[in-house]
Amino acid sequence: SNGRLVFGAGNICNHFFSVDFLTEVVVPKMSTMFHLAHKKIPYAGEDGKPVKPESNNGVKLEAFIFDVFPMSSRIAILETFREEEFAPVKNAPGTASDSPDSARSMVNLLCRKWVEKAGGKIDGDANAVVEVSPLVSYAGEGLTERVAGKTISAPCHLE
Repeated sequence: SNGRLVFGAGNICNHFFSVDFLTEVVVPKMSTMFHLAHKKIPYAGEDGKPVKPESNNGVKLEAFIFDVFPMSSRIAILETFREEEFAPVKNAPGTASDSPDSARSMVNLLCRKWVEKAGGKIDGDANAVVEVSPLVSYAGEGLTERVAGKTISAPCHLE
């Protein structure tokens, strides 16, 4: 009601578990992890054609990756900036968000920020891609020696 977010974080579902944890803790408890979920489940009608129900007509058993968190004796959460760590690609090219185009744009902006922070200048169209190879820098570190006081023409790939 006041315009502020109710939740200030999200989960991008990048989780790391040891094989021992999964086999020794999670698998033995899997039968207790399921939740009942009332769903609209498509089915074949009398004429054999698919029917999409308008209301819930079935129950599914669901389990979520989050259900294993309480089973862990050690857990850590990393908070990051979305524009630095999360550029999903789940929509077709040309789509405004979560597309190859939007991911490319986010990587371009991030790499440009790294180069400029390291003292480099970028010449060219702002949409021309500047990419820093992860073999050169993972998060902008180590770029000063390569770019400080230099002008880089975009598009370019620093490798």
